[in-house]
Amino acid sequence: MHTIDYLLIIIYLVLLLTLGFIRRLKKNSSASEVIVGSRLLTLPAFVASLVSTWYGGILGVGEYSYSHGLSNWLVFGLPYYIAAFLFAIFLAKRARQSELLTIPDRLAQSYDNRTALAGSIVVYLMTVPAAYVLMIGILSQYLFGWQLWIGIVAGTVFSLVYVFTGGFKSVVRTDLFQFTLMFVGFAVLLTVLFIDYGGISFLKANVPATHFSWSGGKPVGYIAVWYVIALATLIEPAFYQRCYAAKNKEVAQKGIFISIACWAFFDFMTTFTGIYAKALLPDLANPVGSYPALAVMVLPAGLLGLFALSMLATVMSTIDSYSFVAASTFSRDIIMRIKKIGESETTRYTRIGLFVTALLAVVPLLVFESVVDIWYIFGSIGTPALLIPLFTSFVGKWKMPPASAFWSIILSGSISLIWCLSKFINDGIYWIGWEPIFPGLVLSLFIFIMTFKENNN
Repeated sequence: MHTIDYLLIIIYLVLLLTLGFIRRLKKNSSASEVIVGSRLLTLPAFVASLVSTWYGGILGVGEYSYSHGLSNWLVFGLPYYIAAFLFAIFLAKRARQSELLTIPDRLAQSYDNRTALAGSIVVYLMTVPAAYVLMIGILSQYLFGWQLWIGIVAGTVFSLVYVFTGGFKSVVRTDLFQFTLMFVGFAVLLTVLFIDYGGISFLKANVPATHFSWSGGKPVGYIAVWYVIALATLIEPAFYQRCYAAKNKEVAQKGIFISIACWAFFDFMTTFTGIYAKALLPDLANPVGSYPALAVMVLPAGLLGLFALSMLATVMSTIDSYSFVAASTFSRDIIMRIKKIGESETTRYTRIGLFVTALLAVVPLLVFESVVDIWYIFGSIGTPALLIPLFTSFVGKWKMPPASAFWSIILSGSISLIWCLSKFINDGIYWIGWEPIFPGLVLSLFIFIMTFKENNN
């Protein structure tokens, strides 16, 4: 990193804080204003906010594409495009028409408050941004030479300070800025790599053959699990929040379709950047750092700073968004359902939730060192807990009785959690060879089949 690179980063942080602090929340702001920005989200803002929020795992993508090549598109790309498409078709308009604020609101409307509270805890744990806090720390190590904990603290503080004062509107304003940076930085790096080293022929000559196979050397069962985990998109809190905040139902649906195209193009850039990293730096000790290591190797001063901004913007836009979803879940869906407080307290408890979320985000880092592992475990627990109760509350005439929905969330999430823990007591192998997401989904589906009823209302 050179002086000009650091200068670019300082300018970025100043602009980020300026955008975030333009408007402050009032102590008595309504829940609608705090959580969904008064439902005024336009199509460009919807797309920029959703795309940048849902693609925060940039180092995880780098880790996988460095190790397994083109299959990154089939593991972290295609299944999520399919799931997002299903969300757009079946859920986007319905979510916006519901005029709700959160996923637990829907559970309360369709079932009861007990089910909503159980769902709130699952949503909260799924949105605590542990993986992204780890990534901001790793980025700080590579770019600035900081210790990991210093990068985690500094990155988290800069990602949340403006959310603390401005709520959802601050998240959206900064997402528009960060959306532009994430695309520009990777486009610049990929262009330099292509010009300096060549294209597909260079890559095929310098990476293992499996990097251009559909599986990347991974077993079919492992890849299939990610297609199931991708169904978590149907219960993705960031999707629901953007749909609830959209100006109308057409913005919600069209915005997701456009976002899918943006993700596919960005995946093209990130996947091939990871393959270039494998070709030029074949012996990296930690593939999580493949992108910053490659950038330091090939980019001159100025362009290196621009690419650093791209990675920082990608991660920080997700930390702020997920932390805010977690904080609003903490305030409206957990505290307010337990204490029965009024909407005038939304701002206060959301700010408390931000602080609690920032602290809890560090806890998984005591156990996991891999970004991909954090995604895998949390997705394997949250998806079976919420998928069937939430999806069936929006689609079709059939739904579960409230008691069944409650126990489905509790039992399905619990059995998947226990299955995750079985690996630690069973010599690194899950019980009976099943991945944790499957027993939870099977149990949830069984409860649904045994207890559903026709809803003719």
